[in-house]
Amino acid sequence: MGYGLVVRFTATDEAAARAFDELVATTLEGIRAHEPGTLVYVNHRVPDEPRVRVFYELYADRSAFEVHEEQPHVRHFLAERGQYVESFEVTFLNEVAGKLPAGSVGK
Repeated sequence: MGYGLVVRFTATDEAAARAFDELVATTLEGIRAHEPGTLVYVNHRVPDEPRVRVFYELYADRSAFEVHEEQPHVRHFLAERGQYVESFEVTFLNEVAGKLPAGSVGK
């Protein structure tokens, strides 16, 4: 059963939002290369809110999320994001039903 979360970040200013995007891009390199249990990890811009970013993350299961959290590239992201972000809100999600990426669990 899938496990996910949505995180809404508000950057301190637009320059910080751009720097945050660069930090995310670097983090994504590690996620793509080392995390088969991370099914979806997307950073979204919000129209008309240039300082806001919304992450959607979907993992094969809770264990895959825990593996994600322990990766060096994720630990680096967590340590560095504070210099760009004034606030964030996390909502954890448990899958009920839906369409998942091809080859993922719970088709």
